[in-house]
Amino acid sequence: MESFFSFLEKRVDDCSSLLCIGLDPHAADLPAKTAASALDFCRKLIKAGAPYAAAFKPNAAFFEVLGPEGWAALKSVVEAVQAESDRLGSRIPVILDAKRGDIASTADAYAQSAFQNLGVDAITLNPYLGRDSIEPFIKNRENGVFLLCKTSNPGSADIQDLPVFETGVKTSTPLYVHIARMAQGWNDFNNVGLVVGANHPQVMAEVRSAVPQMWILAPGIGSQGGEIEATLKAGLRRDGKGMLINVSRSLARASNPTAAAAEMRDNIVNIKRELGY
Repeated sequence: MESFFSFLEKRVDDCSSLLCIGLDPHAADLPAKTAASALDFCRKLIKAGAPYAAAFKPNAAFFEVLGPEGWAALKSVVEAVQAESDRLGSRIPVILDAKRGDIASTADAYAQSAFQNLGVDAITLNPYLGRDSIEPFIKNRENGVFLLCKTSNPGSADIQDLPVFETGVKTSTPLYVHIARMAQGWNDFNNVGLVVGANHPQVMAEVRSAVPQMWILAPGIGSQGGEIEATLKAGLRRDGKGMLINVSRSLARASNPTAAAAEMRDNIVNIKRELGY
């Protein structure tokens, strides 16, 4: 069985893209606050963006708030991505944005829910509880995780920027660098990545320096202040891969989501070329 990131890299090569399309059915964007509206919203975005998407990332909260029907809609969203994958002849990964984090026995239930019940390929996790809370999600190499490292929200500095003194080292490093190095040590099966906000390009560069080969999911482009060029310059691996640029609202609210997704993909390709990749 191939590892999650081996599978992801195949998709990146197939579509010449690092674009991750977020599926966030905000109530304000729906004609009605119902599971059916959320599903229709996501299906349209999936169909529009699939040819240009390296991955899709549905946000669990926007479905969970709709009750049991919302959870059923989320499963249908995963199936819609799988249907587009079949149509294109190239499997597109689904990353569940759930930010789970709990003790091992509970984590195991969360992992079964995500990978077996929903059928997603990867999930975002909070690493605060340590390795045993992550282990149930990474024991199978085909399942991937992205650990919160430096998030894009304003309050991230409250905890993630705290200085850490590692054993035998006299100078401190920010907690987010410690998390990155710790995650690298857990990446035995090539299925552990990081979440680093695109609105922190200097942090992105620090993290990339600390973990040269790991995959990074970068939210925060556009509405949260992140710029694609600065993000790519700071975070790409030497092979021009190793990053997913997540875009949600700017595509969902575009008058022509297909054209917007194509333009975003092409913009990433052109910036990479200008940077020498």
